[in-house]
Amino acid sequence: MKLLEPLQIGAVEIQNRTLMAPMTRDRAGPSDVPTELMVEYYRQRASAGLIVTEGVQPCPEGKGYWRTPGIHSQEQIDGWKKVTDAVHKEGGKIAIQLMHCGRVVVPQNRGYIADIVAPSVVACPDKVPGPDGAPVSTALPRALELSEISMVVEQYVQAAQNAMEAGFDAVELHCASGYLINQFLNAASNLREDEFGGAVVNRIRFPVMVLQAMADAIGGDRIGFRISPGNPYNGMDPDAPEEIFAPFVKAADNVGLAYVHVIDMNLEALDTLAMVRANWSGPIIANNNLKPDAAEKLLIARRADAVSFGRAFIANPDLVERMASGAELAKPDYAKLYTGEAEGYTDYPKMDV
Repeated sequence: MKLLEPLQIGAVEIQNRTLMAPMTRDRAGPSDVPTELMVEYYRQRASAGLIVTEGVQPCPEGKGYWRTPGIHSQEQIDGWKKVTDAVHKEGGKIAIQLMHCGRVVVPQNRGYIADIVAPSVVACPDKVPGPDGAPVSTALPRALELSEISMVVEQYVQAAQNAMEAGFDAVELHCASGYLINQFLNAASNLREDEFGGAVVNRIRFPVMVLQAMADAIGGDRIGFRISPGNPYNGMDPDAPEEIFAPFVKAADNVGLAYVHVIDMNLEALDTLAMVRANWSGPIIANNNLKPDAAEKLLIARRADAVSFGRAFIANPDLVERMASGAELAKPDYAKLYTGEAEGYTDYPKMDV
């Protein structure tokens, strides 16, 4: 079974090709510090080839959702160190996903005052859950000044360095789902008229700058990035995704990174995985509601080199072992994805053996 075969992704050797996808779970503690409950949650799932954490804000301005963790204070770094130590003790590997929400912000979710920044003064048209879980409108962002771009790049770099201090094996840059990096890539949210807007070569400039700067700081072989071509989430224009993502992936390939993580939207007009393979020389991780049989076929056909599972890992902390034995998979309690503390989080049992 190819899902159970080892794989080298950059500097990281993973024990199997069954990865845990990043998933927001809203369990961070005060000051956005990882909790002991989060330590247990990730420890339980350490048999994944690689765990990719929930989206983690690289700086205070990056937070948009309720109770999401950060990696920009010493207390947060120390909290994540407990997580990575627990995963490593179980023989697992773990990457941190850096997620700057950009304009996708409900200010009440933060618990502090910080700028809401984006490429342009364009609000996210989608609503976002507030502290009580009810969807509310996002705030209007301000456009980043040209002189501020390098500062934001440095915030990502510092977050990547903090991740290394916290013991992570790799860093994944969130370039998908309508967040800051995606906002620069997409013409619906990027109306800039300087060298970071307009033509495709300009709209990919900031994302590539961030990847290159992080690679220079911690090594490109410990950096991956996630994309979702054609995804309309958070107000992205889904049309003609190849026009921006083919050159972006090709430019990122020149940086010498560990992997690209692809949310395949199953578009009618574009074979997303084939487009990525044509522009990328390294490992491809495929994602999006894949069942084990379909995932195995992707690997056999070399359309992907590994596959990440989200919901399946929520309810099956021993997903790898279940797939190896052909056991039935448990289903998650969707009512407790973001609430319930231990319930619906760390209380899913492993299978009887």
